[in-house]
Amino acid sequence: MSIFPTLINGRAYDWSQITANIGGVPVAGITGISYEETQEIADNYGAGNRPVSRGFGIIESTGSVTLSMNEVERIQLASPNGLLSGIPEFDITITFASADGLPANHTLKSCRFKGNKRDMSQGDTAIDVELDLQIAEIKWL
Repeated sequence: MSIFPTLINGRAYDWSQITANIGGVPVAGITGISYEETQEIADNYGAGNRPVSRGFGIIESTGSVTLSMNEVERIQLASPNGLLSGIPEFDITITFASADGLPANHTLKSCRFKGNKRDMSQGDTAIDVELDLQIAEIKWL
């Protein structure tokens, strides 16, 4: 009998499994990505003081991507007049390759960069750039 426990659920999804494509181009200099969808949900009231139904409103998709400054400068060279926000809509595809054979693909549809900024300070050994995204929709499958 082994003193080490058996893995019940196998390998978890982790950063090393991620591949990212921005506009169909693989991006090696991605250091972070964040995206989410929220839907407006409101309770509707009738007789009494408890909800009698729910109404569903807009779905808002938001996110950001963090890239090495080298990647951002490369993208900026291909942008109209050097403006990242001038790049036409593009998709971002994030693929998680699981060792358990359960890959996951998330596609951020019709994205645009909302701005262009740099944050750095003394002692940085690498400069990462977080760029806010305007996202039309997220395909979770």
